[in-house]
Amino acid sequence: MQTFIKKRLEIVIEHPARKGLCAILDAQKVTGYSVVPVISGSGQHGPWEEAGQVTSAEGMVMVICIVDPAQALRVMEAVYEFVQPRKAILTISEVQVVRGERF
Repeated sequence: MQTFIKKRLEIVIEHPARKGLCAILDAQKVTGYSVVPVISGSGQHGPWEEAGQVTSAEGMVMVICIVDPAQALRVMEAVYEFVQPRKAILTISEVQVVRGERF
């Protein structure tokens, strides 16, 4: 089976910022992404849980996308501009996919 090297971006961000982040990914011509709820974690301010919050406004989501390496830096820069003033985590890693034409 042949695999293709791509870049995976993972962005953990506050739920209310999700739509703005996805709009940036759309503008950057990212072919697809997934939004996954983040139900708990721990960070600079200690552990937290989504349970018990009155609204989803304080909740977090993870947006995951896979892009071509030639596109990755441009997408990262656009995403960074958006997440920089917010509570967020932005990571990039190298992955191998089996259907390279989809990314």
